[in-house]
Amino acid sequence: MNSEFVATFFGDALMIIVSMVCVLIVPSLLVGLVVSIFQAATQINEQTLSFLPRLLMTFAMLGFAGPWLLRTLSDLFTRLFLNIPHLIG
Repeated sequence: MNSEFVATFFGDALMIIVSMVCVLIVPSLLVGLVVSIFQAATQINEQTLSFLPRLLMTFAMLGFAGPWLLRTLSDLFTRLFLNIPHLIG
């Protein structure tokens, strides 16, 4: 087993996971920030007001970036399965 390959693979997997999470979460955080600024400006103190726009943004980003997310994850696992013989021998 080549430890350099394993370290490189896990580093790439970690970067892929971070990028996938950022694609889904960052737009929701920005929408939550805009809603919070709106609430502060209008002095509306409703906790559930920011939930629905963030949920809708998360679903929209899942629909928009879903094919890329699945393709990237599929490529990662394909690369892992193809390199199993190199890891064993």
